[in-house]
Amino acid sequence: MPDTDPSLDRPDPPGIPEGTPDARPSSADTGRSGLIGTLREPSRRQLIVGVLLAVLGFAAVTQLRSNELNDTYAGYSEQALIDVLNGLAGTTQRAEAELARLEETRQRLQSDTSAEQAAIEQARNEADTLQVLAGVVPVTGPGIRITITEETGAVDIDSLLDTVQEMRTAFAEAMQFNGQVRVVGSTSFEDGVGGIYVDGTLLEPPYVIDVIGDPSGLRGGLTFPEGPIAQLQDDGASVEVEEVQSLDIESVVEVQQPQFAQPGSGG
Repeated sequence: MPDTDPSLDRPDPPGIPEGTPDARPSSADTGRSGLIGTLREPSRRQLIVGVLLAVLGFAAVTQLRSNELNDTYAGYSEQALIDVLNGLAGTTQRAEAELARLEETRQRLQSDTSAEQAAIEQARNEADTLQVLAGVVPVTGPGIRITITEETGAVDIDSLLDTVQEMRTAFAEAMQFNGQVRVVGSTSFEDGVGGIYVDGTLLEPPYVIDVIGDPSGLRGGLTFPEGPIAQLQDDGASVEVEEVQSLDIESVVEVQQPQFAQPGSGG
């Protein structure tokens, strides 16, 4: 009996025409379609895995850069490292020296400024004192008011001069007669008809002398035995002394400009 191939006698599957290629998809087509679908619509697990991979990649890059920075001096020789350290030490010393110099300069400037301010303040105080003593500015302060009234005789000019001098000895800071004439070191006194001339101004009794200074000290300069009050009483005048907490001396001396004198060179 001749050999016969069994496949020749097997009928074709129903529904598939004879000569038609196999319509079932291959395994390669199925894998490609699944990958495209996965990329288009990733699952939650895939998203988590992707995020973890990104974090790991960032950490790896950061570590790599850190290692690069830490290895900056890794390849230096021992002598090179010593030179670097010496350079840093020298820079530090120069910076510290500059800082010390600047600090010294600041302290010197502060000291000079303080000394200058103190000198200016002292000069101002001295100028104020000289203006008061020279009688070129009005002044206010505590003191006494002396009222001299002629009763049985005329006041002698020497008695008035002694009164003024005793007030100066008692540290009077300012004086004026009858609210009109300021008394200073150059003030002149002359006898006049019906009164006395004080710096060329005729003053008539009663004579009122305003004196600024320590009230008790000024009073003591008048009341000692054979002092000014005793002399004025011997002239036939009565004397009243009143301590005042605040006296206003408004009269001033006109400043005379020198015509021939000028400051010297100081040499």
